[in-house]
Amino acid sequence: MAAPAVIWFRRDLRLRDLPTLLSAADTSDDALALFVVDPALLRPSGAARRAFLAGCLRALDDDLGGRLLIRAGDPVDVVPAVAAQVGARDVHVSADYGPYGSRRDAAVAAALAENGRELVATGSPYAVAPGRVRSSSGGGYRVFTAYRRAWYDHGWRAPADTDAGTLNWIAPPSASDPLPEIDVDATLPVPGEAAARARWADFRTGFDDTTDAPGYATDRDRPDLDATSRLSAYLKFGCLHPRTLLRDLRNATGDNAATFRSELAWRDFYADVLHHRPETARCNYDARFDALPHDSGPDADRDFEAWCTGRTGYPIVDAGMRQLLAEGWMHNRVRMITASFLTKDLHLPWWRGARHFMTHLVDGDLASNQHGWQWTAGSGTDAAPYFRVFNPVTQGRRFDPDGDYVRRWVPELRGIAGGRVHLPGSGAPGYPAPIVDHATERLAALDRYATIKGR
Repeated sequence: MAAPAVIWFRRDLRLRDLPTLLSAADTSDDALALFVVDPALLRPSGAARRAFLAGCLRALDDDLGGRLLIRAGDPVDVVPAVAAQVGARDVHVSADYGPYGSRRDAAVAAALAENGRELVATGSPYAVAPGRVRSSSGGGYRVFTAYRRAWYDHGWRAPADTDAGTLNWIAPPSASDPLPEIDVDATLPVPGEAAARARWADFRTGFDDTTDAPGYATDRDRPDLDATSRLSAYLKFGCLHPRTLLRDLRNATGDNAATFRSELAWRDFYADVLHHRPETARCNYDARFDALPHDSGPDADRDFEAWCTGRTGYPIVDAGMRQLLAEGWMHNRVRMITASFLTKDLHLPWWRGARHFMTHLVDGDLASNQHGWQWTAGSGTDAAPYFRVFNPVTQGRRFDPDGDYVRRWVPELRGIAGGRVHLPGSGAPGYPAPIVDHATERLAALDRYATIKGR
């Protein structure tokens, strides 16, 4: 009788379109489902992301008939011990290309090999795995548009034909470690694969033809409209795979589908950038920006606190920061506006804001978050972004023209009608005056950036 396999779930909390199941089925009929609660990954996660993860694990356990083994601890210790306990020769995973995940997997593979066992990586959380798309010089791409062309040319595999019945799931050898009850104030998405697939089925109805009617392509920048997919948290934890989404859009040729495919390419692009330059999780992609002066001290800390709590006096900024705290999520256009305000109006380093986002975002993804922040700050992969300073009033009027988004999240301003709600200094009771003057700080930011422009 063949030895059972271990399926070590990580960022692939689903049973459909999961290549690791096919890999395991090549040599085993039986498998143990394992998830390791890794303290190294929990530490930077806030309550919203931990609560959503716990919900996804409970949903996966239900889909497995209550046969998901959950262990807390260092995977280097836990995974080999579990494999030995059930007599498994192979442990199957989706490959992890992040800085920590790569180091962890190398250490786990070495520990398994000491006893003749193997860590088998099949697939990844991306449509095209990092490192697969290479420039003419053989390296990674710095410019997104060039990467996207190569990404389309490379293409992606069809979804894997898997479900709960692909393997016979054996009962865990002992009881799971309990998942902690997490007190979270944010209103989170319904967790799990079924919820992810239902959300996708509802959202993709606008892509089912070849027309260019108004929809995602035109409205995705409008935070006042429910025009985005809201799939980011599901993609983060692998409740859905982007390959499935791309397959479902294979016959959709309109602008809406093209724009959505491009957004999936951005996700793969940032993962590829981080794969080639893992130090950019903490450091500037463009080292010239290491010399950019930032504010510090008590006044800077006071401004940072005002930004974190949505008390800057700039309505669109404050609405976004309050949405983050209330939902563990923020509309992408507003992510850019709030990031620009922190880095170019308050002159604070991007990594302070990135850390705050990673603490509170339920969809917090290291590659997308860190490089999205660097794109806005000017130190990332964009060619010449130092002069891009978002005007919060102009951005608010353009993308929230009637002010509905601001009034939803900033109740102090609900008495101000229409687009006038975006003007700072309204004097509305309980709402703060602007903590800085945007026009003044924009010029100050450009002066700072000019000092490093020619380096």
